[in-house]
Amino acid sequence: MRRLKLGRLLDTLPERLALARTHHLGPAEFLEQLFSDEVQRRDAESAGRRSHVAHLDPAMTLDAWDETTPVTYDHPTLDELVSLRFVEAAHNAVILGPVGVGKTFLATALGHVATRRRVSVHFERSDQLFKRLKATRLDNSYDQELRRLIGVELLILDDFCLTPLDAVATSDLYELVVERHRRASTIVTSNRDPSEWLSAMADALLAQSAIDRLKSAAYELVVEGPSYREREKPTLEKKTAKPQRTATSRKST
Repeated sequence: MRRLKLGRLLDTLPERLALARTHHLGPAEFLEQLFSDEVQRRDAESAGRRSHVAHLDPAMTLDAWDETTPVTYDHPTLDELVSLRFVEAAHNAVILGPVGVGKTFLATALGHVATRRRVSVHFERSDQLFKRLKATRLDNSYDQELRRLIGVELLILDDFCLTPLDAVATSDLYELVVERHRRASTIVTSNRDPSEWLSAMADALLAQSAIDRLKSAAYELVVEGPSYREREKPTLEKKTAKPQRTATSRKST
């Protein structure tokens, strides 16, 4: 097994041998179970590596989504997005809502689903991405980085238009959206309604062209409700005061 680079099978081999004896599995069934374990392990490790490269938060998966969170959204739309048919069709997704309702979480979770299906993903906060693109002009790596972003199958732009976009950032957005339109998928999360995006960009003509393409091919998921972060706020709980120890009790301890 080690010579065939299957050494990790040794970890579960005793359990699988015992299971085979208990259920009277034949050699072919036993090997199928053993190799299935290895395939699942390799798939999980491969997805983990791709998620790391994509800059996805490992804690933000659909399994970890808190169903008790008092937020509302269209469940059929989310189910459609989870199916990743929108990626196959090179459509987009726009996730909207106030702060703290889980927009970033859902976008990241969709990214994890995509990496498990071997879809190339890149996640980045939009303001950081445009700053980074601006910096690449200084070392002449702009064209290379732009081609990489255009070529990724699923691009996730978090906190889109949270801060105003200057002329350079607006131009970069236009290039990304136009080149990816109907060729690759983009997920955008934003606290702002799409009607406000145009006023946040420096070049109105380029902005209108980019936004029109982005929205025309996008599913829209609106998440509404109170901020989840309020539930994480530390509080002082009233506790019954413990009786003070006497000098005798302290000495005995």
